[in-house]
Amino acid sequence: MATTAADGPPVEPQSLKKLSLRSLKRSLDLFAPAHALLFTPDAESKRIRTGCKVRAEYGAVKDLPPEQGRGGQGKGSAPPSSMALALPGTKDTKDGHREGTSNAIVPVPLMLPKAPESTIPGKNTTLSIPGSSDRFSTSALMERIPSRWPRPIWHAPWKNYRVISGHLGWVRSIAFDPGNEWFCTGSADRTIKIWDLASGTLKLTLTGHIEQIRGLAVSQRHTYLFSAGDDKQVKCWDLEQNKAIRSYHGHLSGVYCLALHPTIDILLTGGRDSVCRVWDIRTKAHVSALTGHDNTVCSVFARPTDPQVVTGSHDTTIKFWDLVAGRTMCTLTHHKKSVRAMALHPKEKAFASASADNIKKFSLPRGEFLHNMLSQQKTIINSMAVNEDGVLATGGDNGSLWFWDWKSGHNFQQDQTIVQPGSLESEACIYALSYDVSGSRLVTCEADKTIKMWKEDLTATPETHPINFKPPKDIRRY
Repeated sequence: MATTAADGPPVEPQSLKKLSLRSLKRSLDLFAPAHALLFTPDAESKRIRTGCKVRAEYGAVKDLPPEQGRGGQGKGSAPPSSMALALPGTKDTKDGHREGTSNAIVPVPLMLPKAPESTIPGKNTTLSIPGSSDRFSTSALMERIPSRWPRPIWHAPWKNYRVISGHLGWVRSIAFDPGNEWFCTGSADRTIKIWDLASGTLKLTLTGHIEQIRGLAVSQRHTYLFSAGDDKQVKCWDLEQNKAIRSYHGHLSGVYCLALHPTIDILLTGGRDSVCRVWDIRTKAHVSALTGHDNTVCSVFARPTDPQVVTGSHDTTIKFWDLVAGRTMCTLTHHKKSVRAMALHPKEKAFASASADNIKKFSLPRGEFLHNMLSQQKTIINSMAVNEDGVLATGGDNGSLWFWDWKSGHNFQQDQTIVQPGSLESEACIYALSYDVSGSRLVTCEADKTIKMWKEDLTATPETHPINFKPPKDIRRY
């Protein structure tokens, strides 16, 4: 609204844009006339600037004694012709050098003391130049140390070639036949299904659990299949009769993981009661309880030599167990989140453990930390497996399937599972995965009730899929 002065016409309100333009015009009118004018050079500033330049460039030889600066003067000085340097100059100056006249100024090489061997370049040190530390970078003079991080081995990328449907609930566990002819899966629909590995067809369905089945294992020496579930039950199935022949009672809550000892007839199970229990598979006797974890035991594997049992828990620790004494041999506290998955390398004396914070590698039998994998999956990792070729696969809660080079920790492929039609996007979750006995096929169990099978892309070459690898700059020691 217009405002009215006391004794004049009404005044229009000024917009912000108009006021800004008026201020800019006033500034332009003020400074434009003197824009092209240069300030008168100050003689004192010029003298100081010239003195600084002289000190920077000639500081090392500016204050030499006269006998070192002139040829033919001073006792014991060499003849001028032997010390003259091939420096540019006028013809008269060069003639004076040639004739050896005493009035010609001849530059003499500065005789500096011999540098100690520790300062010679190439001895893991840098070259020191007088007066150059403030003007030049020494990075060009430093010895280039090659990275000691191992280069990754090229692996062909993996691709999904088959999707199997048949379960009516989340597929939570998987185990392979030692003969590599079939594999079995356990599901939240309370059934165990046995599938033909070559064709992917259903061969058998076993029922008996009353809750989802979290763990499966197939014996290498007997025709037995072992299963564990949220119903606190651990069952032994005879695959010749296709029925449950034993139950192992003792867990106080759901059983989350299960493993068979490779040389002794014992079974290891871990669950929500924070205990890893040891069972005799022949007599269904409870041999011992490995207590020490503060939370759910969610991953376990067994070895023929000490430590024969290794467990991972939601309390973020990994424990090595003395099976004879029933005590903890060692506790690893490197992880900050639950250790939901572990994978023992089939050839090397090492294993990897996965947590939401990182994937770490440890040596056996002492459990020394080797290194972290070079990328972070940034999700809860439910399962992992490694084959003899050194390809580590990890399955995440968000459906991500990442492949790693075991030796270097380089992540060479990141894949994302696709849910089957009719499923929610949130059901893109991998609960379990395992390689077959040959290590050439990977099977994943997922939340969209499907089983997906993966194999290497045989058409890929190092030229079509080059390794994009950069060694880490900082190597973490924990």
